[in-house]
Amino acid sequence: MSDAMPVPAPASVAAPDGARGWQEATRAAFVAACEGVAARFDAGEAIERLLAAQAAAVDAVVRRAWAATVPADAALDLLATGGYGRAEQYPFSDVDLLVLGEPAAQQAHATALGDFFAALWDLGLKPGTAVRSLPDCLLACREDVRSLTALTETRLLAGTPQGLDALGEALRTAELWPARDYYAAKRAEWRSRHARHNDTAHNLEPNLKEGPGGLRDLHTLAWLAQRIYRVPGLDALVPLGLLGSDEAATLRQDGRTLARLRFGLHLVARRREERLRFDHQKLLAARLGYRDEASDNLAVEQMMQTLFRAAQGVRSISERLLQRFEEQLADCVLRVPVAAGFSLVNGYLQREATLPLRSTAEVLAVFATWAACPEAKGLHSETARALTEALPEVQAYDAQDVSTRAAFLALLQGPQAVETLARMAHLGVLGRYLPAFARVSGRMQYDLFHVYTVDQHTLEVLRLMAGFAQGGDARFPKARGVHERLKAPWRLLVAGLFHDIAKGRGGDHSVLGAEDVRAFGEAHGLKPADTALLAWLVEQHLLMSMTAQRQDISDPGVIERFARAVGDRTRLDFLYLLTCADIAGTSPKLWNTWKERLLGELHDATRLALRRGLENRPEAATRIAEARSEVRGLLAALPAEAIERAFAEFPDESFLRYPPEQLATQARAILGHADRRRPLVLVQPQGEGFEAFVHSPDRDGLFATLTATLDRLGFSVVVARILTSTSGMSLDTFQLLPLHDTGEAPELRAAHASRVLTEMLSRPAALLHPPRRALSLALKHFRVPPRVELHDMGDGLRTQLVLVGTDRPGLLADVARVLREHRLRVHDARIATFGERAEDLFLISDEADRALVDPDTIARLSAALTACLEGERPHAPPQAPRAG
Repeated sequence: MSDAMPVPAPASVAAPDGARGWQEATRAAFVAACEGVAARFDAGEAIERLLAAQAAAVDAVVRRAWAATVPADAALDLLATGGYGRAEQYPFSDVDLLVLGEPAAQQAHATALGDFFAALWDLGLKPGTAVRSLPDCLLACREDVRSLTALTETRLLAGTPQGLDALGEALRTAELWPARDYYAAKRAEWRSRHARHNDTAHNLEPNLKEGPGGLRDLHTLAWLAQRIYRVPGLDALVPLGLLGSDEAATLRQDGRTLARLRFGLHLVARRREERLRFDHQKLLAARLGYRDEASDNLAVEQMMQTLFRAAQGVRSISERLLQRFEEQLADCVLRVPVAAGFSLVNGYLQREATLPLRSTAEVLAVFATWAACPEAKGLHSETARALTEALPEVQAYDAQDVSTRAAFLALLQGPQAVETLARMAHLGVLGRYLPAFARVSGRMQYDLFHVYTVDQHTLEVLRLMAGFAQGGDARFPKARGVHERLKAPWRLLVAGLFHDIAKGRGGDHSVLGAEDVRAFGEAHGLKPADTALLAWLVEQHLLMSMTAQRQDISDPGVIERFARAVGDRTRLDFLYLLTCADIAGTSPKLWNTWKERLLGELHDATRLALRRGLENRPEAATRIAEARSEVRGLLAALPAEAIERAFAEFPDESFLRYPPEQLATQARAILGHADRRRPLVLVQPQGEGFEAFVHSPDRDGLFATLTATLDRLGFSVVVARILTSTSGMSLDTFQLLPLHDTGEAPELRAAHASRVLTEMLSRPAALLHPPRRALSLALKHFRVPPRVELHDMGDGLRTQLVLVGTDRPGLLADVARVLREHRLRVHDARIATFGERAEDLFLISDEADRALVDPDTIARLSAALTACLEGERPHAPPQAPRAG
């Protein structure tokens, strides 16, 4: 079947007797017509002509079915309504029809109408039908504004025009939804629809019809114009002065872009589909002719950038036009002067129309006034339009004079800097002044890690930075104290503005962004030290995140290397805040208490190292003694003999790897656990996550058992610390995040996990299978090539194992089973997930606590782990060997 042929109804309805011949001919003609329209789409024909052609193809089917089933003298009129009534028909859209006639005619021809509707289904259409009299239509319109809207876009398919004319005349009466009531109802619909489609999932897979800036916004603007001003469409608002000719042209072009994407989506999906899901994005990009230009400028990313820019254009103009509608419908206009040449008009900042707006400096002055007027609800629509018309006058910063650059720098350093930058970005001014920002506007990265476009992400990062200065966000308890130490904190905002500004250019965006900010600093007369700091921050903005999540920050060598890379405490503070904002601003789900604690520990350890001096790093024995002393202080209420008995359980390595508070908690638990034959399991809530401590007789497969059980309990392991006590007991600590919210109180969930883990560890060793859960549709379309690396740590005791692949439910448990099957011990694990990408690091050894050196063993292990990363289930050997 052609990809343009609408799908049939789930269960075909029998055609009337003798109808088989005309139906087959009609269906064949419809298929041919749809195939022809699809071919014209692929040839690049104008979308308006394609929509009309698709509607004409449907018209032919509907009229043929009506003629074959309904008597010619029936006093009934057949009308197309809604989008079909506008003759804007997409390949798989519903066909909305109204049969208009008096009740007597409806009853007399009820059987014929049933045959007509059945024939439409048999012919492959999806009709949405209503049979009503004129009074019924008016009653429906009074009760539901959506009925009124649908019936304002009707055209005659069969019958006489008198019924259509009478309907149109009745709908135009002022008593039926007066303009103010109609506007209020449609505005409420608008807000509700945007709320439903404005979360991060819809950002990744936007709804072309219903989403913010989508086609429904354009339709709603046209309906409002028709109802309020009695005009046929948006273009008719131009001579009324309500819509600029440039705005009308932008809406037409953006509407064509969205319509073409929606038409193509129907074709590649082979069904009615309004949401551009991952499984269709690449197919649609290819069908529209986009091609990969570089590894960081994929065809699908180019297409999505086109989409997001069009949606943003619709949103920007919609906001202004809605404000103009409100002004027209308002009872009075309240004007309050607030600055020379500026007034608040009904709460919106308006600039005197007589003031010139012909230079970058004059444009920036509007934003400076706006920043100084916090009581303004927003920018007046006339001033916003004037700014849009003045955009060609705004030149890039390198073409500006010193005073204009100083004016921009003053905005950056002002108290409303972040809000001002967001306003400038929204109105297109920031992209004109900083052309590099315009290039990343609307740029989406094709993965599950980045849920915002680059410009959205950048502005979110800046908002978070502004929040650090205010404090009060419980997600960042440390940030305000660090921010208070910053001198000239505006430099943090500049670093945030530039940190991703070079994405999509085909090179290292950190290096290219550093070059950009260096040029910006020099052009704006920044001190050389400030410019050097900004360039370093942009180039190294991933350093702290990568160090914290991929390395063992309890290792003094890691801290020393990181401290040397950072160099001083000023850089460290700036980098810490930039890293927190960057992670949290990438996705709402990405920031958690574990990352906050991890970055905080790295910041504190590095700050201490820098204060001491990197040449004065204490020896391990000194650090162990200091840690023991701190733990003794925390346990001071216990007898000294009990403290020493607890310390005897912990190897020296514990005091190097765990903070004193954690060791004190574990020591109390061990001392309070009388039956050493039974495992001790302590699971406690910790922020948004949990911490699990296991003190149990060491045995074969312990790590595999724990990870499989935690997976079954619905936890994701982000860090695992595996130690063995001096008496042969496990001292395993897991940092956990819940995979989903069960609705259970954290304390109850922790208690349940403790009971289940204790029960599992009390049983004889068994090879547990983690539950098999299907991959989400999103993960199926983002496959990360598997990579397995083994590195000798040089001490003869440990081998570092690095795994990179597609994240999936149960992955860690499957990896643990592979390690167990190969008779390997796990000593440490760091689990990092970046969207669909899993990057896990393990320290492993053989069962004799030696590093892996045999090439055959390494090759077999690599092959098994590669298969595991590709989704194959590990096979259990006849006898379960030791795993740690």
